[in-house]
Amino acid sequence: MADAAVEFLLENLKQLLLYNANLILDVKDHVESLYNDLSLFKAFLKDSTEKRSKHQTLKELVKQIRNVVYEAEDAIDSFVAQAAVHKARKQIGKALHMLDYKANLRSIAKDIVSIRAKVKDIYETKKFGFEALTVGDGSSDRGTKEKKPPVVEEDNVVGFEDEAEKVINLLKGGSDDLEVISIVGMPGLGKTTLAKMIYRDPEIEYEFYSRAWVYVSQDYSRKEVFLNILSHFTQPTEAMYKMNEENLAKELCKSLAKGKYLIVMDDVWTEEAWNDLKVAFPKNNKRSRILITSRMKKVARHANPSGEPHDLRFLTPDESWTLLQRRALGGENCPEELVKDGKHIADECRGLPLAIVVIGGILLEKGTDWWEQVAKSVDAYIAMDQEKRMEKFIDLSYNHLPYHLKACFIYFGMFPEDFEIPVWRLVRLWIAEGFIQQQEGMSLEDIAEEYLEDLINRNLVMVGKYRSNGKIKTCRVHDMLREFCKKEALEENFFQEVKRFDRGTYASSNPTLDRYRRLCIHSRVLDYISSKPVGPRVRSFLCFSSEDINLPAELISSIPGAFKLLRVLDARSIIFGRFPTDLIQLVHLRYIVLTSNFKILPAAISCLWNIQTLVVETSSRTLEIKADIWKMIQLRHVKTKASTSLPGTLSKSRKSKDDVLMIGSLQTLSTISPESCTEDVFARAPNLKNLGIRGQLAKLMENKNGTALFDSLGKLSHLENLKLINDAFPHPPSEVKLTSLPQRYKFPSKLKKLTLSNTLLDWKDMSTLGMLEKLEILKLKDNAFEGAWWQPEEGGFRALKVLHIGRTDLLTWNALAHHFPRLRHLFLRHCTNLAALPSGFADILSLKLVDLYCTTKSAAASARTIQQKKNQMQGEGKSRGAGFKLSIYPPDQ
Repeated sequence: MADAAVEFLLENLKQLLLYNANLILDVKDHVESLYNDLSLFKAFLKDSTEKRSKHQTLKELVKQIRNVVYEAEDAIDSFVAQAAVHKARKQIGKALHMLDYKANLRSIAKDIVSIRAKVKDIYETKKFGFEALTVGDGSSDRGTKEKKPPVVEEDNVVGFEDEAEKVINLLKGGSDDLEVISIVGMPGLGKTTLAKMIYRDPEIEYEFYSRAWVYVSQDYSRKEVFLNILSHFTQPTEAMYKMNEENLAKELCKSLAKGKYLIVMDDVWTEEAWNDLKVAFPKNNKRSRILITSRMKKVARHANPSGEPHDLRFLTPDESWTLLQRRALGGENCPEELVKDGKHIADECRGLPLAIVVIGGILLEKGTDWWEQVAKSVDAYIAMDQEKRMEKFIDLSYNHLPYHLKACFIYFGMFPEDFEIPVWRLVRLWIAEGFIQQQEGMSLEDIAEEYLEDLINRNLVMVGKYRSNGKIKTCRVHDMLREFCKKEALEENFFQEVKRFDRGTYASSNPTLDRYRRLCIHSRVLDYISSKPVGPRVRSFLCFSSEDINLPAELISSIPGAFKLLRVLDARSIIFGRFPTDLIQLVHLRYIVLTSNFKILPAAISCLWNIQTLVVETSSRTLEIKADIWKMIQLRHVKTKASTSLPGTLSKSRKSKDDVLMIGSLQTLSTISPESCTEDVFARAPNLKNLGIRGQLAKLMENKNGTALFDSLGKLSHLENLKLINDAFPHPPSEVKLTSLPQRYKFPSKLKKLTLSNTLLDWKDMSTLGMLEKLEILKLKDNAFEGAWWQPEEGGFRALKVLHIGRTDLLTWNALAHHFPRLRHLFLRHCTNLAALPSGFADILSLKLVDLYCTTKSAAASARTIQQKKNQMQGEGKSRGAGFKLSIYPPDQ
């Protein structure tokens, strides 16, 4: 993507000139000149984004720009990497390699002069291409675009009511035997949407309390599918993750045999896939059901030879028009002057819902002035068959994307089919890839989330799950959109997918790796790495294997050795036996995920001055970071589950009076040890938004010389999310439980979310938490509080929206509606002593969900009483908003 490449290179050069000019001192003037030359292209690319598909000249021009930008990036990045290695050498080493270093300097200077000449040639000889553009109409100006609320998919389902009723009757009817019901139809027809509608239907939720949803797709992992289904019914143990497929199938079969169940298997491609998976589903004569979606009718007939699959119909013209209005206008009140063009567009979508929502996304974004123009565009596709027409609709939507969203959208093609993408991961990958450029007054993360919402509003990306605070937790793209992303990426040399590995295809001499900037490995990872590939221009290495791979000792350095210019290394499924020392030479790294049993991160990691996101997946309970992370001023997120010791107080004694306090961009530290929560540490990270602390929390509260370590948290004026995990292993939490909480004013003033685990506090300490004015989400995990009785104090929890209570011995809970005036969601887990929920909760107007898991029968009965009262109030018009939902497991409570 030339657009993203130019912006990234300009920002990279700017950062290099500002912070690491010493590495390019002898060629600094050349680099500054190159920066100015490349700036010519930025405005052109922005203004040409929607015109390229119509002008072959512009497409060729953009291709030339992309190539010269990649050439410049390769030259400078290669030199910087070599210069960093040279700088790290000792004096003798520098002297020995000085001739090579000076030769590299002359080479880079020569390369930059050549590249500048190419830039000038493109601009001069192709000047007519630049002049072909009129001044941008502002449609690509992200700064002035009105922010639209996300379109909620469930509120925009049209035409499936009768279809859903038919399938629901099939699921509820039939014999006591296990039965398989299938929904079949072409891509984009809405099979998954219909299945989700059925899965969430109150009748189905009541009929099948034990139910699970799993994506199968073309390249499924049998083990991953079994673990996925198991996770809906129990927390998979470490032993389960280590089981082979056959034993895991037996474990799942044993779990499902206990009662009636419904399993939805979305997107099953082959008969072999069904044969592979069916062994885990017991025939327990309890009217259990399996619902399959497939584009292949033969798969459905193979799964159930005695029953006909449900053929999903196309939408009628009226339904198509209704859906288009909802997607393009947010309702069904279409202005009269748009009706003719609108109905024409809807008709040309030929009843295919995906086509309608994609076109609706263009109309929603562009506004009513574009309806006539879009109507003329779809006329060109009338003679095409349905799938070709769909491809053209996607192409039309893509061409209308503003330049800053194109690379973000194409990036979805790197993820496996039907992959639920964690938004946290996606956002930080986009940032590391250079797709997100700074805007005044907004963090890069906020900008990236806006981009994602924009793609969702354009109906190019689907929401998977929401977080408890209402933000998007996971997302995914439709298979057809993913295929489009892959096709577009191929033309742009954007990424290469390694899926069905063939040693001959991916040998080390393979020239295709010289072209591609990114690699995504989906399977047979060890075979691929063992083939010793070399990618001198590869900037991103992402591994999506569903199974963990232990990397042999001789291959530990294979990745840093093969891909020396990496910016992104996401190797979470590759287990390193030890820390790969060659990694520190990858000075361009911005995002890294490492998995091992690390107990120490070496000091040399601080050489990676570009790192923004550092994720360490370790089986160790503790982690010591020896690196001076305070010098890593780009570092924004540090994530691990281990209790992590940070440098800070240890280095304090070594500081001289002339040392300057390094303040970086740290936003996430999770999880760190209580001993690391010092004033010195937090003074270096004043912009923290997310903080996790794990260890003996009593040490946080110890009063020494009139102060406690916890006091330093109060100075974190930006902190919104705090997690406190009391971990005294090998001792039980009861031996080091907290005696009380700090006073209210010692908590961060902007705290919105608080999680406590194994703290064993007394319920009277809840009064402190109730006074936290901004607190919206409170998660009391297992053994956070102990005691038989809790009565909240007056005036507390004014902002609380979500309350989660885990394993506890609470017996009596007395509360009225005004104690939790804004509560929306209540989750109770393993509250096996609780006699009843407070009856006053029926009067909380905002309460929409109560979810009970393994509580007492009396607590379940009290929840049903609350439900009856809420329903009665709604019927009488005394309750606002949508209906109240109650979930109880096991259902016979």
